[in-house]
Amino acid sequence: MRTRVAAWAAALALPVLLAACGGGGNDPLVRKTNLGEVRGAEDASSGTFAWKGIPFAKPPVGALRWQPPQDAESWTSTRNTTAFGNACAQYGRIYGPGSNNRYDETIGTTLNQAVGSEDCLYLNVWRPASFEENLPVIVFFHGGSNVSGYTADPMYDGAKLAKAANAIVVTPNFRLGILGFLNMPQLKTGDAATDSGNFTMLDSVKALQFVRANAAAFGGNADNVTIVGQSAGAINVWALQTSPAMTAANPKLFHKVMPLSGGISMASNLPAGSIPTLSPAATYLAQGNALLQNQLIADGLATDTASANAYIASHTNAQLADYMRSKTPAALFSTLLTRLALLGLAGSGPIPDGAVVAADPIGAINAGNYVKVPVLAGNTRDEGKLFPSFLPLVGGTGNARIVTDAQLFTNHFGYNPNAAPQTTVEQWIAASYLPVNAPVAGFTARAETLNRVFFLNSRDNVLNALKTQQENVYYYRFDWDKQPAPWNDIYGAVHVVDLPFLFGNFGPSLFGKVWFSDANQGGRAELSAAMMQTVSSFARTGNPNNAALGVTWATWPHKVMFNASPTAKSITAD
Repeated sequence: MRTRVAAWAAALALPVLLAACGGGGNDPLVRKTNLGEVRGAEDASSGTFAWKGIPFAKPPVGALRWQPPQDAESWTSTRNTTAFGNACAQYGRIYGPGSNNRYDETIGTTLNQAVGSEDCLYLNVWRPASFEENLPVIVFFHGGSNVSGYTADPMYDGAKLAKAANAIVVTPNFRLGILGFLNMPQLKTGDAATDSGNFTMLDSVKALQFVRANAAAFGGNADNVTIVGQSAGAINVWALQTSPAMTAANPKLFHKVMPLSGGISMASNLPAGSIPTLSPAATYLAQGNALLQNQLIADGLATDTASANAYIASHTNAQLADYMRSKTPAALFSTLLTRLALLGLAGSGPIPDGAVVAADPIGAINAGNYVKVPVLAGNTRDEGKLFPSFLPLVGGTGNARIVTDAQLFTNHFGYNPNAAPQTTVEQWIAASYLPVNAPVAGFTARAETLNRVFFLNSRDNVLNALKTQQENVYYYRFDWDKQPAPWNDIYGAVHVVDLPFLFGNFGPSLFGKVWFSDANQGGRAELSAAMMQTVSSFARTGNPNNAALGVTWATWPHKVMFNASPTAKSITAD
């Protein structure tokens, strides 16, 4: 196994000839990649160039489903890259696309239905509209519980960040859910990468290989790449930093990491009562077995688990792999949501296989077996408020939110943040959690308890481990909670609220019309500018300190708090 892993790591890290900068003569929108020329578009309003929907791997369809990503096919004529690629196949959630690969009203009508496409391995590149070269590269991996999300989400548009940070910004898609993470014995071939089941992680590596090969073509520095991830994207960034393959890779595919609102701890790493951010490989093996069994039952090929197992025993692995590859994403998601969810086996995330993802990432850090680069981590102060259904895990009575996802989306899509409040907190939060600021049992207190056991215990675990190995570990807390009432109580400094500030994009988006009003515009604009300058400083030097902060940022366990009044930024340090 060690030999196979080492060989695979060496192969994926082999230096690729860097494409020559430009390639389109005097046309700055035409760039020559190692796959062929691409033509982008200029956005005069932001002062940026953008190339959208560049393929970085062959579509993982048909026989390539549940296979490591394959090299993309090259092209000979100049390819127009002005539209986002497809979202990866997923079931509809309020955090994903609707039927049109964008934020629109169809999100509310496609919940729990199959959306997106398996032909989805595309990435997007933004840069300032200048001829400056050797710019730092920022690669962002989106969140969505590793089951949803898409780079065409307007919140992730990289134009404003690229301009403000004077950097190259890249946003790759990657496979999601059971199409991205699957530990099913019948799919195993003896190849370490394939057998890992970590196809999402392999997609992420493939995207970073593309960046390595083509950064110079867009004016970027392939030896100065910062990977950023939020929520599930942060879990994936931590998984990359601690990956045995990435640790062995030479040259390195990234040089700084910025994981926001995510951890990489298993239950065995954490205090009792914590909610781990990494499930054991055995959980994903149970999921893979249950998916095959229940798909057979759903298709009428078996009537129960025993007869499903008899069917499995009477067929070869190749036959069963072909059977599963013949199923549509809609059929697989239906089995997942109607059958596996009842077994507690509907989640997805990195599988600690020991080759692509470390068997114990925290143990790997403690042993010094990880990619030792500068770290800038962050959390929002009220992370737990985005997860009201989890509050019974910390003593709450039932789901704290009393509206459905469809009702939430409809409200948020048409809300007017500049008018008088059009709803009350009592219409959103269950009575057992009111008043929201009541000690112990109130919504805010319960959410803070959830924040501790779900986010902060994992944060302490990974950052304290890192600090035994390196000094350059930085941490921020995002405290902005100036939404119009009652949203300041319902959300506050909730999970995800820092992303619009990081990208400078305050809408259109799921929360744009309930969080951002004319009244809070001045303060959030200042705060956003400071955050983007912080990302710029960190991406350039590995140190987030910069003049826009007005404070000195010391390393962990110290932190900087990002906040603003309605009219001005308010940044403090401890």
